[in-house]
Amino acid sequence: MTTEVLGPGAAEPLPEHAKLGPYRLVQQLGEGGMGVVHLGLDKNGRAVAIKVLRAHIAHDPVARARLAREVQTLSRIDDPGVAPILDADIDGERPYLVTRYVPGPSLDDVVDHSGPLRGTDLRRLGQGLAQSLEAIHAAGVIHRDLKPGNVLLLDGEPVLIDFGIAHIAHDVRLTSTGLVMGTPGYLAPEVVEGSEVTSATDWWGWAATVAYGASGRPPFGRGPMDLVLARVIRGEADLSGVDPLLAPLLAAALTPDARLRPEVGEVLSALDAYAAGRPTTQVLSARPERGATAVLPVAPAATEVIGSRPTTVAPTSPPARPPAAAATVPDERGGRTAYPPAQDGVAPGAQQPTTWHAGVEHADPRIGRPNRSGVLAALVALVAAAAAVAPAVTLVAALAVPVLARATDRSRTHLVLRRHLSGVRRSDVPVAVLKGPWHLLVAVVASAIAGVVPFLVGISTTLCAGLAVSSVTGGPARPAMAVPLAAGALFASWMAWWGPGGASLRRGTRSLVRGVTGGVALRQSLVAVLLLGVLALGVIAVMRSGMPQWWPFSGAPGTLWGFNPGR
Repeated sequence: MTTEVLGPGAAEPLPEHAKLGPYRLVQQLGEGGMGVVHLGLDKNGRAVAIKVLRAHIAHDPVARARLAREVQTLSRIDDPGVAPILDADIDGERPYLVTRYVPGPSLDDVVDHSGPLRGTDLRRLGQGLAQSLEAIHAAGVIHRDLKPGNVLLLDGEPVLIDFGIAHIAHDVRLTSTGLVMGTPGYLAPEVVEGSEVTSATDWWGWAATVAYGASGRPPFGRGPMDLVLARVIRGEADLSGVDPLLAPLLAAALTPDARLRPEVGEVLSALDAYAAGRPTTQVLSARPERGATAVLPVAPAATEVIGSRPTTVAPTSPPARPPAAAATVPDERGGRTAYPPAQDGVAPGAQQPTTWHAGVEHADPRIGRPNRSGVLAALVALVAAAAAVAPAVTLVAALAVPVLARATDRSRTHLVLRRHLSGVRRSDVPVAVLKGPWHLLVAVVASAIAGVVPFLVGISTTLCAGLAVSSVTGGPARPAMAVPLAAGALFASWMAWWGPGGASLRRGTRSLVRGVTGGVALRQSLVAVLLLGVLALGVIAVMRSGMPQWWPFSGAPGTLWGFNPGR
């Protein structure tokens, strides 16, 4: 057996039996995008867990700051349910931190191999995690990343690990401007939306984790990240596999409105009731303002918490909204981007896995960004008006825009994934440029396939609108006129946006719109110009008596519809 001593400048992955400071590495326990966790031995032969930053990330000051924050966080907590910090070297060539080694499997491993927890085991999980959270919050810390993979079971008792994105309450350096990729389904709604994070965020993660342990399924399901996060935002948790006595407590904790989630005393009292065989609703009913939402079944999610990178901007409180509000989920809010092409906040239209390793603090720039819904609505109105006046030109533009949007989405997704796996490199931009033609080709094919249904919907709507107009006016059916064409364009746009393959179109279009709309004044001016364009096109349509201009095609109405629409 050989032993390697790592000195300055070491850049290769750490081999087994290497020495790092006073510690000898024994074997790798796990890894993520930012670091690797090793089982190690200290100078007295005691087993420890050593989290080491990856070589290509060790020079990133943001990554070091995150590791330092984890050290600061763990030093504030003294609880048997939390793996304590023993040592750290944040300033060395290869930064690391050392915690107590917990020789137990993670909750997700236990459930995968042995199935859902039942009876005493489930009660120990729920009560142990709740008591640990109580101690964590008493120390002024919010974990933010509570999920099955961060819970180890030691003789059946849960131990919390990985405080990499935890933060100290009221730390103004931490905002929603930099989100770390997580596991969709264990990410609280306020984190997805970039709102204020409080201790209620951890109770949401507690409920999602316990729901997984009780049912063996992520409470918000699996699949593309955008779909999972949409369920999270709407509070659509599936607790069908959870004991009916426990489900109301988890449903209450998984409500989208953080104000209505149970607090620690309520959780512990409800768990005592559950242990005694009584329904938890007996405790939850003490808060009538929660209403029926306390016992609504939630939908299982597999979300991982998203963290924030240090900034100098203070967080702001989120606006109040009803607990059961089915808020529109911005498509970009998929979780940082370990989403291979197909997330509405994920990548372009492909099915994604539901779990990724915790990534480097190079956030997907689309996460938490505004949707620009006002600008997009004005654009759709302009498309409908343009279709009423110049349908042929509008159709050509309608074919080009989705291609550009999908190519943009693929390119940005590829860049984020590359940086997640390997960190920021000088070759990022050149590689993105070289891959541009490939992304464009894939976007053309994807747009052609995805455009079939919207085209059929648009044609059908135009024909139906033509018949509807004729039934009102009493004249012949003339679908190739302004009003039917505008209706067809509207419905075709709606189907392209929300229909098959629409996720990539939404992300790409929003990225393009955000790129040309900066401040509020510019955005408002653009909307005003677009609406003026709609008005002008409407006037032109009226002046032409609803007769569209088919340029550059000659005689197109007769060719397309088999009659002269002007008669």
